[in-house]
Amino acid sequence: MSGSPKYSSVRVGALYAQREAAERRRRAEERRAREQRRAAERARLAQQAAARRERARAEAERRRAEVARKEAEVAARRTAERGARQAVARAEQSRADERGLHEVRELIAEAQRSGARADIGSLERRLAELRERAAQGEQLGGAVEELRGRVVSMGPAAAGDRTEDRAAALAGLERRFSATGPDGATLDADGHRRCADLLDRLRAETGPSGEVRFEALLGTVEHALVRHAATIAEAREAVERHVLAEQEREAAEEQRREAAEAAKAAERERAEAAEAALELVLAEAAERLDVVRPAAQGVVDTAADLGDPGLADEIGDALRAVTEALTARSATEALRAVADLEARLPDAESRLDERELAYQRRRDLVEALRDAMTGEGFAFEGGEDEGGSFRLHFTRPTGATYETTVATGDDGSPVLVYQVAGEPDVTLHAPRDEAVCDTTEALLERVHEALGGDDGFVPGELSWDGKPPGRRAKPLPRGASGRWTTP
Repeated sequence: MSGSPKYSSVRVGALYAQREAAERRRRAEERRAREQRRAAERARLAQQAAARRERARAEAERRRAEVARKEAEVAARRTAERGARQAVARAEQSRADERGLHEVRELIAEAQRSGARADIGSLERRLAELRERAAQGEQLGGAVEELRGRVVSMGPAAAGDRTEDRAAALAGLERRFSATGPDGATLDADGHRRCADLLDRLRAETGPSGEVRFEALLGTVEHALVRHAATIAEAREAVERHVLAEQEREAAEEQRREAAEAAKAAERERAEAAEAALELVLAEAAERLDVVRPAAQGVVDTAADLGDPGLADEIGDALRAVTEALTARSATEALRAVADLEARLPDAESRLDERELAYQRRRDLVEALRDAMTGEGFAFEGGEDEGGSFRLHFTRPTGATYETTVATGDDGSPVLVYQVAGEPDVTLHAPRDEAVCDTTEALLERVHEALGGDDGFVPGELSWDGKPPGRRAKPLPRGASGRWTTP
């Protein structure tokens, strides 16, 4: 049964426990101090981040105010330009109305001189009314042409009167024809040709023999001139309306372009503001990561060295989550991940301190065990640090080998496990073929007595599979050697 693994749980002695408790308190105080420093640094970074956000908000507000100011300036300029165009159009219309009123006044004067059959007084009152409205800035529109038609529709008082002054009447008609302006042939080509032809025919009848034909043709010429003047006036108004409409269209197009540019500028402003806000959050997350990164990486590395892959993976994953979120420029995820890492770190450091204390406990037990076994004549052949445990190799002068593992049990207490080969223990009592291993047990009990007691370690009962219940071998006396025989 010498090959059956033998194991013993180990408790620490009272003095060792006191020293370990003092070390645990010291580490706890260091953790609190570290966390306080980190909390103060986080508070400082939060203040800086808040100040940066406030500066960014103020800058964004300044930019919005600048954009609003420029938009107001553009709107005021457009309004002024529109007002100027409308003023020009009104002024042009007023001049046209004034020209029309002047022509009507001349027609009334001619009608009065020719003795027209009409109430000249009502025509003059209407003319005075229109002139007053024009003086007040009112656009007269077709009222001038309406009055002109009324004047023209009047016939002469007597043909003889017309005959006496046919040349003067012709001259007046020619002046009216010339007064239509050089653009008359363009604005009303048909009317211009008709008026020119009628005036030529009227001119041919100014002789002594053409009196009747002159008088018959005179009204036709006057009506043609009135129609031609009205057509030209309408055409000019249409041209002016077209010009004004074109100006308004160009102004509207310019306004649309400016609005589109303003919308693009606003979109760029929003995008820049969003990018700036993103950068601020990413910077805050990166700065907070810089505060905890060394401690977090230290936990990962030390936990891996101490054989706690779960703790190493937990903090390593939390650390990677922050760096990946920063690389992906996910601000919300970066803040969440760094807050999660900050929250996990204090507990991880506490667990790591316990791991380090357990590691140191195992190392101290290894040192004590090595001294105790070499003191019993064992030769130390080396060992391995396996992170969560130590494995030691010893040999006896007889050639027997003892592979000893110093591990930690589920409750955190040290555990010794022996794998013995080459020890032919004497079987003293084995009524039921029970494995007793009395001499090996006694030897190891003597080794256990040398592990320091209250100032070191106190192993419990040595056990193995098949050991008789309720029996524990007494340690061999110092200097004793057992008889080794085979059953």
